[in-house]
Amino acid sequence: MKQKEMAVAALCNGIVIDHIPCASLFKVVNLLGLDKMQNSVTIGNNLDSGSMGKKGIIKIADVNLPEDTLNRIAVIAPHAVVNIIRDYKVVEKRPVVLDEDLIDIVRCNNPKCICNNEPMPTHFHVVSSEPTTLRCHYCERIVSHDEITLK
Repeated sequence: MKQKEMAVAALCNGIVIDHIPCASLFKVVNLLGLDKMQNSVTIGNNLDSGSMGKKGIIKIADVNLPEDTLNRIAVIAPHAVVNIIRDYKVVEKRPVVLDEDLIDIVRCNNPKCICNNEPMPTHFHVVSSEPTTLRCHYCERIVSHDEITLK
């Protein structure tokens, strides 16, 4: 009989962001500003997953991030799942949700767009969530999932 062990240590309290595509893992790290965080952060990449083949995972100890912050992940990892951990137990498990409007999250790839030439937040409308396709509110440029650049 094979002995199994966890690839990443258990977390007492905090959040676990699971089912992140490997190619998007470090974009999620940047999006959440984890490099500036003082809490203990564990990042696992290319971990075995039954549903994805390989996946990324992020564990953040002793933190409770706002729902709207966590939902920003849906722009680049639409199938990610957030687990809230208390006393080593999952007390809540929910998928990230892509909002209909994205304010100051994604950069417009049109160099002539007003949001790239004036001090103002970007604003995108979600055209499709599968795959993620966005439309700039100002210049109406369509941005496909592969073209999305985070601010």
